[in-house]
Amino acid sequence: MGLNFKEKLGRIFAHLIYLKNKKWIKNPIRYQAKTFDYLVRKGSNTSFGRDHFFNNIKTYDDFKDNVPIKDYEDIKPYIDKIFSGQINVLWPGKPIYFAKTSGTTSGLKYIPITKESMRTHIISARDSLLNYIHETGNSSFINGKHIFLQGSPILEEKNGIHIGRLSGIAAHYVPNYLQKNRMPTWKTNCIEDWEKKVDMIIDETLSQNMTVISGIPSWVQMYFEKIISKRKKRISEIFENFSLFVHGGVNYDPYKTLFKKLIGKQIDSLEVFPASEGFFAYQDKQKETGLLLLVNNGIFYEFIEARDFGVNNDRIPLSQVKKGIEYVMIISTSAGLWAYNLGDTIKFVCLSPYRVIVTGRIKHFISAFGEHVIGKEVETAIKIASGKTFCVIREFTVAPQINPSSGLPYHEWFIDFDKRPDNISKFSLHLDKEMRNQNLYYDDLISGKILKKLVVTEVVKDGFKKYMKEIGKLGGQNKVPRLSNDRIIVEKLISKRK
Repeated sequence: MGLNFKEKLGRIFAHLIYLKNKKWIKNPIRYQAKTFDYLVRKGSNTSFGRDHFFNNIKTYDDFKDNVPIKDYEDIKPYIDKIFSGQINVLWPGKPIYFAKTSGTTSGLKYIPITKESMRTHIISARDSLLNYIHETGNSSFINGKHIFLQGSPILEEKNGIHIGRLSGIAAHYVPNYLQKNRMPTWKTNCIEDWEKKVDMIIDETLSQNMTVISGIPSWVQMYFEKIISKRKKRISEIFENFSLFVHGGVNYDPYKTLFKKLIGKQIDSLEVFPASEGFFAYQDKQKETGLLLLVNNGIFYEFIEARDFGVNNDRIPLSQVKKGIEYVMIISTSAGLWAYNLGDTIKFVCLSPYRVIVTGRIKHFISAFGEHVIGKEVETAIKIASGKTFCVIREFTVAPQINPSSGLPYHEWFIDFDKRPDNISKFSLHLDKEMRNQNLYYDDLISGKILKKLVVTEVVKDGFKKYMKEIGKLGGQNKVPRLSNDRIIVEKLISKRK
């Protein structure tokens, strides 16, 4: 069957956007320089710009000298000024939104979103799908229904600025031509209770021609499992034309085996890297590793080697990065964030074009014994170990046990298995072996008898979901940290052991 008008139009538009984006993809450093000049110029007449002598900034080195790295605590006084009604604080005028997000040290954070930065969020989300159409030729999903499991679009307002979760804010920007395809209904999207919301979404979508499903994997997993429980069929049998899963927020690798089982067949997936602070990258090639870094997006990027972070915070621009080194990403944006520590760690897997993988969070690591284990390492280890022992993981987190009742300290892995390994001891040995392969410092600690081999502690089915519900973070864009340097999270999971 030939393409209908909608599909033909989609392919033409996708090709035009591809040609347009090729310009900055092929000239990333030039476009980063243009972005830098634009941002400094716009920031010169703001409170932040005056405090940091933006009028004297002529070069990148001037910028580094005048603007030290900022965490949220550093910009909070400026956020408070905006809340009090002041204008031209971090960016000309005032933000149109504050995106609410959880902070590791500050509690709730309010990230500004301006008219200029909101536009980049929307364009980047659009371009990720159009790039997929151009690359694969798959445009049939345009004809079906699309769902993004997201937070409530109901927003608060303070001094003319609307406040809500980024996903809820984005719900206000669905293009008119997609409104008829959009699921769930506005009324259902406004339900705050996540479990009730998922139940209503299922009621609304079960009879629909769902072709695109998007969201954080753990919450899409819940949606799928409830559907399967209700219909006793795989997702591909229920949504026969479901052909694209769009995901972000966490590494998808640990979920791949489970999702293939839930869906019942292999389908394309599209990874994106958005955050309240900006839309940074999307997967531009189905068969290539990494996400295309968006260098013409109102964001100027700087990088600090993760191993030096907090010791020698030597920032470098995009032109000086190297493949295979883990970096902390520092951003300056058209939302008025300046030399801002995003907290995410990345590695470049390609430099032409610039493609990255997200390796974890700089504040989410284990280094209780100097090992500095990061998210990417634990995710890789568990993927390999589960593959070798034919088990399926639903969710997991890792924490150090510094003071065991007897014996040496160790890393404790709390795991909710969808399918248990036949031999948990064998699984644990594989997991420990892969961790030693991933992290040489961890290997040294085991070899030197500073640590004993890791310990696996099973969590009851849905134990993580219950934990997230207890702390008020079930659903939306919330996710369980893969690891932490203390036992605050896992102590609450101990009661959920099998």
